[in-house]
Amino acid sequence: MMTHNFYCDEVLSGKTPVQKVMETDHVLAYHHTKPSYPVHIVAFPKKHIDSFIALGDKDNDLLLELFKVIRQVAEQVTEKHGSCRVITNLGDYQDSKHLHFHIVHGNAIK
Repeated sequence: MMTHNFYCDEVLSGKTPVQKVMETDHVLAYHHTKPSYPVHIVAFPKKHIDSFIALGDKDNDLLLELFKVIRQVAEQVTEKHGSCRVITNLGDYQDSKHLHFHIVHGNAIK
């Protein structure tokens, strides 16, 4: 069974254009294409990793880079709006099986 990986198949391939917030060699943060919050940014590693619990010790440098991007984006959102949440999903909650974090502000709109 082939699973759809939005981040690899659509975002990184360029099939779905995104509004980038921050990008490093190994991490991309962008405004969600179908936001569930008034401010909804997604950050993910460009290397495919299934989920947070799939990370291994060999991924420590990537995880540090990912968290630096998340911290910087969260800081920007908090400075502008006064607060934010950083959320990740696992298992059945995960629509796309690629490690990603949501940086959000405001009440859910869906």
